[in-house]
Amino acid sequence: MQLPEFGTPTVEPAIPPETYLERIKTLREKARGKGFDSFVVYGDREHFASITWLTGYDPRFEETLLVIDLKKDSKPLLVVGNEGKGYTAISPIEKRLRIALYQSFSLVSQPRGESRPLKQILRLGGVKRGGRVGVAGWKYYTDVEVDDPEQTLEIPSYIADTLRRMAGKGNVTNANRLLIHPTEGIRAVNDVDQLAFFEYAGTYTSQALRDVLFGVRPGMTEHEVVRLMKLNGLPLSCHLMLSAGPRASMGLPSPSDRVMRRGEQFTTAYGAWGCLNSRAGFLVESEVELPKQIRDYVPKLVAPYFEAIAAWYEKLRIKATGGDLWKAVHGRIGDPFYGVHLNPGHLTSLDEWLSSPSYEGSKEKLVSGMAVQVDVIPGTGTKYYTSNIEDGLCLADAKLRSEIEEKYPEAWGRMQMRRDFMVDQLGLKLAPEVLPFSNIPAYLPPYILSPHMAMRMA
Repeated sequence: MQLPEFGTPTVEPAIPPETYLERIKTLREKARGKGFDSFVVYGDREHFASITWLTGYDPRFEETLLVIDLKKDSKPLLVVGNEGKGYTAISPIEKRLRIALYQSFSLVSQPRGESRPLKQILRLGGVKRGGRVGVAGWKYYTDVEVDDPEQTLEIPSYIADTLRRMAGKGNVTNANRLLIHPTEGIRAVNDVDQLAFFEYAGTYTSQALRDVLFGVRPGMTEHEVVRLMKLNGLPLSCHLMLSAGPRASMGLPSPSDRVMRRGEQFTTAYGAWGCLNSRAGFLVESEVELPKQIRDYVPKLVAPYFEAIAAWYEKLRIKATGGDLWKAVHGRIGDPFYGVHLNPGHLTSLDEWLSSPSYEGSKEKLVSGMAVQVDVIPGTGTKYYTSNIEDGLCLADAKLRSEIEEKYPEAWGRMQMRRDFMVDQLGLKLAPEVLPFSNIPAYLPPYILSPHMAMRMA
């Protein structure tokens, strides 16, 4: 099979300042509707996405807070550490924010003598005695997990304790659902510029994997294989993953100087803000190089897996439910042998995993503007190892498709070429609203050393 050259971007999409201000306005309205008097968004290097989505500022070495007074229309308060103070200009709306230095957010041993106590800073942001405070970090909970989901906070205890002492213990509430819930969260639906940026990222992350699939050879070290990716410095949404041999079954390891050998298991994943791609298989040219007991690797595992991916894509559309996607996958590879335990697909954003509407029995409906990642991982725990397709895409109704085509014609052209390949060459059925971000769209070569031999529907 000939995989077309879909091209790479010549234009990097940007989020206009007005969009950030509109996002903060929307959060204000939603939070007021829930009865909150102030709203606190926490972030750090790992859990940066909600702060960045709201302001364009991402914490690099430190913790940070965005504090919004819902009783006044004052400027939101961005609380940063020593190094963050010199970085706030990265935000396109810096002049529409108040900046406060809280040096305890800085790295250990750095200066501490110039900032106010945290409670004074929070008071400036609108946190007060008896006021209801909504708190968002990166995770909400259910009553299956904890006794009191609304009162359970995931942010650092010294911040949570200070908020509770100031407002009253029962007045500080986990409000992450307002931001990240798959159907209620305001981050779940994206505008044209954000989707174009995600496609930009997805093009580069998938092209990197494409270059690996067509360039990897036995005798290379894992680090040498990574050099094939031609990384361009996009901010990562997770550690780059690449391994072969005994570590590959773990899936998550970073590359090492280990020399890869013919016949070994192989996996790689690369994610930047907005998109992640992953593939896995064996470092062989055909089944004859596999151990005799697993030479039926393709018919036993890969073919049913690809059929499940095809069914997932066929069900994917606006107004489909997450339960529809779950059934499409588990109706084909639900047997315990396949070991599919995680959600079959999820929403993606600046963070690799925003949340997921796709679980057994889900009635949550997909809508236009969602950025989605096909992400179905069979963990067989056997010599058959795994097979893997992870690619990004979005759902766009006719109006949004028209906006993308008009404002980002280059990205639109790539997405249409990918659709044509998936339908005409791979035999997949796609709704008009499905716009792929990947330069290896549903492209699955089970034998990594034969990258032109890929799965397709009969």
